[in-house]
Parts: sequence; C-alpha cells; structure tokens
Amino acid sequence: MATRTEHPAGTPSWIDIGSPDPEATAAFYGGLFGWDAPPLPPEAGGYRIALLDGKRVAGIGPQQAPGPAQWSVYVTVADADATVARAEIHNGTVIMPPMDVMDAGRMAILGDTNGSPISIWQPNQVIGSEVVNEPGTFVWNEMATTDLRKVHSFYEAVFDWTVDPEASSEEAIIFSLGGRMLCGAHNAGPQEPPGWMVWFNSADTDAAAQKVTELGGAVIMPPMDMSFGRGAVVADPQGAVFGIGTIDAPVD
Repeated sequence: MATRTEHPAGTPSWIDIGSPDPEATAAFYGGLFGWDAPPLPPEAGGYRIALLDGKRVAGIGPQQAPGPAQWSVYVTVADADATVARAEIHNGTVIMPPMDVMDAGRMAILGDTNGSPISIWQPNQVIGSEVVNEPGTFVWNEMATTDLRKVHSFYEAVFDWTVDPEASSEEAIIFSLGGRMLCGAHNAGPQEPPGWMVWFNSADTDAAAQKVTELGGAVIMPPMDMSFGRGAVVADPQGAVFGIGTIDAPVD
C-alpha cells in the first residue's frame, strides 16, 4: 500500500469535497470506495475525514459556494503565508487567506491566473492523505484550462513545478517536481468547465462505473482505454465530477 508519512513541498497531498449533503456524500463514497467517514466533534463545523483501512484519504464538508458539489485539490507548502504572497506576485488571487485548521495545519485557497481554485496546505499534525495511488484513493489530478501557456507559468512560479517536455504537447502538459510526475493540465474542450479534477484509482473501472449508477450517480464518459490504462468520468449524486481509472503505472 502506498502509505505516506509526509508529502514534499509542492506535492498535491489532500483532496476534499464541499457537498450540500455531507452525510449522503459520505454514504456514496463509502459504497463506492469503502470509505468510513464518521462525523467529527462540533468544532469541526460538519467536516468529516474519510478513512480507508483506518488511514486518512479525503475530506468531506459542507458546501461553501453555490452550484454543484466540487472536489478541491491541496498542494503541500512549507509556508502558507509566503506561498500566498508569491501567488499574488505572479498574478494569482486570494480566494481565502491563510487560516489555521485547529492543530491540523494551515491552509489557504488561491485562484490561478485563469481563476481556477487551488488550495494549499502547510501541515502541522496532519500531513494530508496517508494513502495514495491505491484503489479507492486519489492517484492523479488533471486541470482543464482556457490558457495552458499562461497557467503553467503560474504553477511553475508558485510551486516550482516544471513541465515534462517528453510527455507534453501544445494541447496537454505533465507537471513534474524533482523529476517525479505530479499532475497534468490540458486545454479545456468546448463543453468542459475550467478547473481541477480528481482521479481515483480502481481495481476495475467498468465495475466501478456501474457501481456509480447503482449508488445514484451518473456516468459522463463511459469506461474506455486511455494512455494510462482504462478510465471513466463520472459524477456523484450531488453533481461532483471525478475520474476513476485502472492505472497501469501510478505515480508513486
């Protein structure tokens, strides 16, 4: 199992979802991935930590903005305040300024140069996800954007990511950090909203897509063979879109 005791600065390390019905969302992902997401004490404000085999894999909380439910991606940083300042210098915006999350860590939400949200996490007692790349956990993050060149310059400047030229083109790029693949970005299609999408690993993409519909979700793009393996794009009952894939060579 790809367990983690830390995430290097610049690494996508946590995901969470804002839902109009966190209890129903927890039940859906519990049925799909086997997560256990019991309620936390009242001071958590309705936020839940989803566990897989007792290890943290994702967060589920009340929705903070109108519209469908949405997954968010967090990048580990050494200093949240300094990262926010760096983002502003490079034409980003501050959607939510740095704040302490009890003793777990310090977070902020940025808008990149195209306005897409990206969250940052300065860990204290909580590193982020304790398991990644395994079935039922996140394995990849992919951004759709209206201006690939402009936005990749932002992420390079703020997080020290680099574009892998061997795996990139004018239509899609792969971000790396220290020679290790991290995540990707591509030009958004005509009907594709800009922003980050989370992909979860699955032992059987076809069975998982069928399970999504059984649990009240929807299949947006049915399972098909892709460059990385077999994948599908689906939505949960609250409208949050995500990918599921049987990844041939997960990034580790």
